[in-house]
Amino acid sequence: MNNASVFLSFSAEVAAARAAGAPIVALESTIISHGMPYPQNVQTAREVEALIRAGGAVPATIAVLEGKIRIGLSNAELELLGQSPDAMKVSRRDLPYVLSSGKIGATTVAATMICAALAGIRVFVTGGIGGVHRGAETSFDISADLQELAQTSVAVVCAGAKSILDIGLTLEYLETQGVPVLSIGQANFAAFYTPDSGFKADFRIDAPDEQAAFLRTKWALGLAGGVVISNPVPTDEAMPREEIEHITAQALLEATSQGISGKAVTPFLLARIKALTEGRSLATNIALVKNNARAGARLAAALNQTR
Repeated sequence: MNNASVFLSFSAEVAAARAAGAPIVALESTIISHGMPYPQNVQTAREVEALIRAGGAVPATIAVLEGKIRIGLSNAELELLGQSPDAMKVSRRDLPYVLSSGKIGATTVAATMICAALAGIRVFVTGGIGGVHRGAETSFDISADLQELAQTSVAVVCAGAKSILDIGLTLEYLETQGVPVLSIGQANFAAFYTPDSGFKADFRIDAPDEQAAFLRTKWALGLAGGVVISNPVPTDEAMPREEIEHITAQALLEATSQGISGKAVTPFLLARIKALTEGRSLATNIALVKNNARAGARLAAALNQTR
């Protein structure tokens, strides 16, 4: 890790923000390459970056290109990621391969956390975290995101865990790993397409300065690892819980019958849910990411003030 800086390449905007000590918000890139169809993926990425700038912070979308971890992407690089069929979905185990081979890599929550930490960025905005998949008691399918949250000191602002997961088991796993789960605006943990998973978060902390104080205290105590900040999708842009649950169950059955497993599961399910909801789930997905961008910018600014 001591030589990791040789792999980092900062955009001019992010480099200037680092030099000025301005707040920076990390953004992942699998949401562009694997999470949404083109051209909505690139358009959403640009709009999310604009919202972070409007919130007084600097966006740093992260990806792996030409053997470098890019911290901040140009418009051309966003387009490349949005349209490239060859972009690899990169988690912790994949980073050395994608960097050493010079392939195009889109970073997941886990890989983005690693890269953000290497770049000294403490706040990261995403759609929803990965977690324990339904049926994990036989498949052992548990996202690397959860283990990363246990060891990498970055705050992750999200709309909870993706509703395709077993949210109860995901929260149990986070508790075992000592990862605090905060919630904004409600006591319960969010469920991606819907505001309420039916499960409680650990602590409700609405104010960005209080969230920042929590993070500073955790890390000052030497308690390494991330924090999940659950920010529910606005109710008027959410999907009905019963409907999304029914559709998710159908999509999961289709995935099983087609033998889809591992990394391919989440993109397949998101695509099927989009088709089965006639595009409404994509609109909700875009709305929740934008909502998280606003919350992330506020947190980064507050964390910067208490430095």
